Amino acid sequence: MRVLLAAIAAAGLAAPSPYPVVRPGIRLSFPADHGAHPAFRTEWWYVTGWLKGEDGRDVGFQVTFFRVNPHAGAGNPSRFAARQVIFAHAALSDPRIGHILHAERAARAGFGLAGAATGDADVRLNGWTFRHIADGRFTTHVGGRDFSLDLTFRPTQPPLPQGQGGYSRKGPRPEQASYYYSVPHFAVSGTVVRAGKPERMTGEAWLDREWSSDYLAPNAAGWDWTGLNLDDGAALMAFSIRRKGGGVLWSGGSYRRPDGRTTRLLPADVTFSPIARWRSRKTGARYPVAQLLRIRLPEGVRDFPLRPIFVDQEVDARAAGQPVYWEGAVRTNGGRGYLELTGYADPLRM
Repeated sequence: MRVLLAAIAAAGLAAPSPYPVVRPGIRLSFPADHGAHPAFRTEWWYVTGWLKGEDGRDVGFQVTFFRVNPHAGAGNPSRFAARQVIFAHAALSDPRIGHILHAERAARAGFGLAGAATGDADVRLNGWTFRHIADGRFTTHVGGRDFSLDLTFRPTQPPLPQGQGGYSRKGPRPEQASYYYSVPHFAVSGTVVRAGKPERMTGEAWLDREWSSDYLAPNAAGWDWTGLNLDDGAALMAFSIRRKGGGVLWSGGSYRRPDGRTTRLLPADVTFSPIARWRSRKTGARYPVAQLLRIRLPEGVRDFPLRPIFVDQEVDARAAGQPVYWEGAVRTNGGRGYLELTGYADPLRM
């Protein structure tokens, strides 16, 4: 489940419109579902991962592209009408720096500058790209004032449909859902540029793909989400959507074992419990940056403590019209991945 943050901000500007409803029964098809689904309100291509530097240090990174259909241009013949809007976000978590570096971009689709192709992954935004190429690999190029990433992702496992065959429920009403699949255990290689100095890095990453028209219930405040690549080849995704005023509104996830057998996690199977909190001096938000994730499987309960590579991985994207959230690289017993915490500074609005 990916940040959606820019999508929420943009979609919230538009009056209600007849978007397709997410329903059970989807049949995922590739490479078509790597590509855009422009009739739906929003979708994203979201990659998080760990890289190892030439000096042996671990570095986290995140790249997300969003497509939003605001319906603002419906019936408007102008070429400048915002029929689709593309947002993108990139971040680097380097322990030598001790705080997250991030960059954002946004533009209406068209004019050869921004767009998201159907049929296969090919998303572009003013020089930033995320693509699926002919040999089966994915590539991205993103960069800002403080860093740039040129990375290639090679799948080592097949796509993992989330929820009920790709239909992932997000709330008490069945239409509060997304179509959702992941590709865990990407093998990553490429170049990271910092302060003008390129550095070759390799590592492992996780791709999330979601598209939806009605993602959050009105009484949802935000979510905790994690995607974990485990050392034995297993993959774990879990999320918990928090209720405004406290408590959990909905939870879910999946656990794919090294042999490929997968268990769908229902709301009663997922619990996030804070271990340690960190308060941002910049925004005042207080985040549970270390958590104990407990999942219930047919063979018994398993615990995954989530501990950040460092605590200051908050993203303040308000200057780009996006919310404040925490998204960072975390370690766990027998693996590592990313933890995303939204709605702690202010409740998210759809």
